[in-house]
Amino acid sequence: MTIETALDLFKELLAAPSPSGREEGVAQIVRTKLDQIGFDHETDGAGNLLVRLGGQEVDGPLICYAAHMDEIGMVVTSITSTGDLLVDRTGGLFPWKLGEGPVEVLGDSESIIGVLSMGSTHTANAANQSVQWSDVRILTGLTTSQLADAGIRPGSTAVPTREVVGPVLFGDPADPLVGAWTFDDRMGIVALLRLLQTLKAIGVTPLYPTLIAFTVHEEGGGHGAKILSATEMPDIFVSIDGSPIPPGVPLSLDGRPGVWSKDRLTHYDQRLVRAFCASATAAGTEAQPAVFAQAASDASLVYAAGGVHRTACFGHVRENSHGYEVARLSGFDRVLETLVHFVTENNFEE
Repeated sequence: MTIETALDLFKELLAAPSPSGREEGVAQIVRTKLDQIGFDHETDGAGNLLVRLGGQEVDGPLICYAAHMDEIGMVVTSITSTGDLLVDRTGGLFPWKLGEGPVEVLGDSESIIGVLSMGSTHTANAANQSVQWSDVRILTGLTTSQLADAGIRPGSTAVPTREVVGPVLFGDPADPLVGAWTFDDRMGIVALLRLLQTLKAIGVTPLYPTLIAFTVHEEGGGHGAKILSATEMPDIFVSIDGSPIPPGVPLSLDGRPGVWSKDRLTHYDQRLVRAFCASATAAGTEAQPAVFAQAASDASLVYAAGGVHRTACFGHVRENSHGYEVARLSGFDRVLETLVHFVTENNFEE
């Protein structure tokens, strides 16, 4: 899978709305791609998609590599008599990341288009106003009975309309940036699908028994990953997810991948951090270790729940986290090349 076809896959995944609890569109794309690559797959009761691979060292640890299928969004909390929708966030979404604009509300029967509204600027304190979710509503132009016919109710979820999500390439044509709403975690999905395609193409088995997982409901607390770890009992859980760049965290948007050393829940296994750094070097790049005060991943959520022995989180570095995110396009190949080495050659158990 070339970088061009990887971008095409990324665009296809972005076209499927996938707020937590409504991951079925992305899941169907992943199933289709797995069929095309030639890997058997299964879906557990929670909706996680799983691919099982043998290992060269059959008695080695079972390693799960996971990317989550859900995206941040909004949830309808109530419906006014005029058909407006009051909303709150699902996952780490804040109104200032969205602004006013079109959104898609996923109903039980059909989806509708509305416009996110934050009120008039013709007020005395407009220049200093801080917008909270209590200030936000979705204008639908529909009656309450029309909304009911579409299956729009408290608990329905909403995301930006697909026309605005990207991706877009910009900057230096020789080493461009790519932007989209949001990478989290569709580029992790792309990385794992590219990994599977590469393993199939070169005919190599992972060094250790491997479980490739596409999980549900990460944004709300890693619930899909927690269920997976309880039923599959992997020894090691690796999230393939992006590294944000909050103030004070020394990450560069230069194409080098990121590896998490600590987040708000845990210290990651430092043997695995070193192993990813070594694999990045072997792949001709360099991993950027990072410490996050206000972030978590499927891996740290599973570890904090006591569901796995060791954890790691690895992936591309991204700016504008939980918004219109930006990464270096060259980073996606570097993530893939590092992953291939780590999965097939890095004997970090020695």
